[in-house]
Amino acid sequence: MKSNPAIDDIDKRILKELQVDALLSHAELAERVGSSPASCWRRVKALEHAGILGPAVRLLDAGKIDLGVNVLCNVRMRSHARASIEEFEDFVARRAEIMDCYSMSGDWDYLLRIVAVDVADYEHFLMRILLGHPSVATASSHFALSQTKYSTRLPV
Repeated sequence: MKSNPAIDDIDKRILKELQVDALLSHAELAERVGSSPASCWRRVKALEHAGILGPAVRLLDAGKIDLGVNVLCNVRMRSHARASIEEFEDFVARRAEIMDCYSMSGDWDYLLRIVAVDVADYEHFLMRILLGHPSVATASSHFALSQTKYSTRLPV
């Protein structure tokens, strides 16, 4: 595993703690990682400046806001021309229901994770929006029956 030499053990502990609770004060964070508050503040700022730490966000429970349907959707493109790919990726970036998008190797070009209120909501998105996009040739949908693991924590 490749390691970033600019990140030491205290930085790694900071990253682990902030992935658990991004609202920790610098004093609480310092206590948890064994450093001073001033040193923690400088380290957090350096990690932000390096782009390692992004914005702090709050995670929502999708089911409690009526977005309990998760669909993994494979997408095949009509064309792999740069303009088609850019147009599709711009479309993906604008669609709030598309939570994740991965460019894939193999038979399918993209894998999307899409949230929906219910199956009818997803069907509307699939049939009238996604498959209506000029760059999309076909799609294959897989409905998640339940979620056995969900994490945003990276193993640092």
